Amino acid sequence: MPGSPYTDLDRPPLSAARLRRALIAPNGPWARLELRAETGSTNADVAEAARADEPEGLVVVAERQTAGRGRRGRIWQSPPRAGIATSVLLRPGEAVPDRGWLPAPPTGYGWLPLLAGVALVEAVARLAELEATLKWPNDLLVDDAKCAGVLAEAVPGRAPDQPPAIVLGIGLNVTLRADELPVNPTGLPATSLQLAGAVATDRDPLLRALLRAVADWYDRWRSAGGDAVASGLRDAYLAACATIGREVRVLLPNGESLTGTATGVDPDGQLILATPAGTRTLAAGDVLHLR
Repeated sequence: MPGSPYTDLDRPPLSAARLRRALIAPNGPWARLELRAETGSTNADVAEAARADEPEGLVVVAERQTAGRGRRGRIWQSPPRAGIATSVLLRPGEAVPDRGWLPAPPTGYGWLPLLAGVALVEAVARLAELEATLKWPNDLLVDDAKCAGVLAEAVPGRAPDQPPAIVLGIGLNVTLRADELPVNPTGLPATSLQLAGAVATDRDPLLRALLRAVADWYDRWRSAGGDAVASGLRDAYLAACATIGREVRVLLPNGESLTGTATGVDPDGQLILATPAGTRTLAAGDVLHLR
């Protein structure tokens, strides 16, 4: 049957009912979950919900994305049910008295995509039993090939004094085969959990572990007032990041490039780069590991 989710038995469909039982309050950390057979972009869907005043805690999952987005406007897509495509809605600028959360300062929002990267490393290590690392800021690498990426987008509040919402999107290649892998414009090879030899490629437990890890780190970060150091997030990120200590070339958003040694990540999550012309702190850019 054309289009049937059962035509590829290696890629069974997700169950919205099972995911909701596991992940939605009171049994789980999220407020609402939508599972879509197909959508253009889960980030766009969550951003639209944010503009309609959806509360924090929405999760959108798609079996297939037709216009998923990466950094710098790149298109990201994969075959149906071959990966995880999910976005969540966060409102870090709003207080949550029931949880003792004060509004997090906007200067700390840059840590949210890095937080998602740490959650990815933990979920892949726990479920797939693969050694994964991060390329700054948040590309998941397995055997020096890209297996996942994160895109965070801010949605302005309706009123000038209303803090922005943050849409956090995650795309993970799970069972993509070699001929299905995307081509990375920076030349970094791609891979999937299956190609890397994962012991488990069942998307249901992988997605549950990923979303629980995101929620756990977000809880720690919010409980620490949005402080990545006090919450332990910065230490966890540095332990997972393979960029630190490497010679790298960084392609900047304006088209220029810098070459130097990545020496660390500052308290705002920015990359510290030692170059022949001096130390630079970078908030954005595509990093290429040179050796």
